[in-house]
Amino acid sequence: MEEILCNVELVKENNDFVAKIQSDLGGVREYRSTQFEEILEQLMQDLQEEFESF
Repeated sequence: MEEILCNVELVKENNDFVAKIQSDLGGVREYRSTQFEEILEQLMQDLQEEFESF
């Protein structure tokens, strides 16, 4: 059985990368950075903490 855990949207607005995450546990949150690697690290860390505590 498949279950959606979260929705992730990555976009580039001008010089900023924006990550929008929505999940049942953490709600909706948004991260911004000029560096793509930084936004991926933030995204990964947040989701890892969220689902480890689940």
